[in-house]
Amino acid sequence: MRTPLVAGNWKMNGTRETIAALLDGILAGIGDVKAAEVAVCPPYPYLAEVGQRLAGSPVAWGAQNASQEEKGAFTGEVSVTMLKDFDCRYVIVGHSERRTLYGETDEVVAAKFARVRDAGMAPILCVGETLEEREAGVTEQVVERQLKAVVDKVGAAAIADGVIAYEPVWAIGTGRTATPEQAQEVHAFIRGLLAGHDGAVAEGVRILYGGSVKGANAAELFAKPDIDGGLIGGASLVADEFLTICRAAG
Repeated sequence: MRTPLVAGNWKMNGTRETIAALLDGILAGIGDVKAAEVAVCPPYPYLAEVGQRLAGSPVAWGAQNASQEEKGAFTGEVSVTMLKDFDCRYVIVGHSERRTLYGETDEVVAAKFARVRDAGMAPILCVGETLEEREAGVTEQVVERQLKAVVDKVGAAAIADGVIAYEPVWAIGTGRTATPEQAQEVHAFIRGLLAGHDGAVAEGVRILYGGSVKGANAAELFAKPDIDGGLIGGASLVADEFLTICRAAG
């Protein structure tokens, strides 16, 4: 039985004041979340404060990205060793915004997955297609290519140490959402791909949905057999909305 996971990706949002209020709200209501694991991924500058505030609570924390390099002359980058210092449990890799805005290739994403896993943290691997790719009917080819790069790099068994997040790029921050049936279809496809390598890994790995999940649609999405929670963007910045999503996952 896979434990659902709801992870909030705060992206480049928040100040000390707003983040303190958000955490207060989440912690005040987290006791109502019975079965799901919950995590938040703040911007780098707030990791220390978030970690201190959440220490001892049921809420885990992580980072939104990490360098594929261990250390060195890489101005502006953050290494997995640094993130480990702040007790991050999760690190998002390959988010569509990193791929599209910053040119991260499948190979770079695979290297980041490997680096995060080797550091003892759980990578949240994002895969998904653009609107043009969906309309061209190549969703499965795109997702398979993105996943294959990671499997080729670390092996299928290593996928068990991470989490996969399917995020249709056309449904992120647009207000458009894949129907539960569309999302389930791709989630089942991903699980099937992994089953071709290792049945136990396919059965055990959590596959999250990330595409404009809200309190109003979360329960219907999470009811699908291969959707194991969500990677939540904008809705994770509102405590009540985020908690509604968390409760829908369990």
